[in-house]
Amino acid sequence: MVKFLKPGKAVILLQGRFAGRKAVIIKAFDDGTRDRGYGHCLVAGIAKYPKKVIKKDSAKKTAKKSRVKCFIKLVNYNHIMPTRYTLDVDLKDVVTLDALQSRDKKVTAAKETKSRFEERFKTGKNRWFFSKLRF
Repeated sequence: MVKFLKPGKAVILLQGRFAGRKAVIIKAFDDGTRDRGYGHCLVAGIAKYPKKVIKKDSAKKTAKKSRVKCFIKLVNYNHIMPTRYTLDVDLKDVVTLDALQSRDKKVTAAKETKSRFEERFKTGKNRWFFSKLRF
């Protein structure tokens, strides 16, 4: 079987608190682990999307509208829907499995993820990923 759930692939979460949110795969566990015997992956996604920025907004208002809120999560393969899009944001060094072990490590990893996502949003790349899913 071909592995298509590779790191960098944009996915949509289907179940749970972040259902309907877009995320990017950081690390895939196709055969599962000792704790989780099923195929799953580590994802970082957008919990709160940036607002639409218009030309007449002040710099302060533009900065406020460009904010992103992130989440980091382990998700079962059955609960994600892969998309055709990929994201070349390098989060491997920030988001790791041991970042999920304690609360303060997870918070620092989420803050770094947030800054990298906001940086990517401001460059104007991957516009689909930063737009809210409408359905």
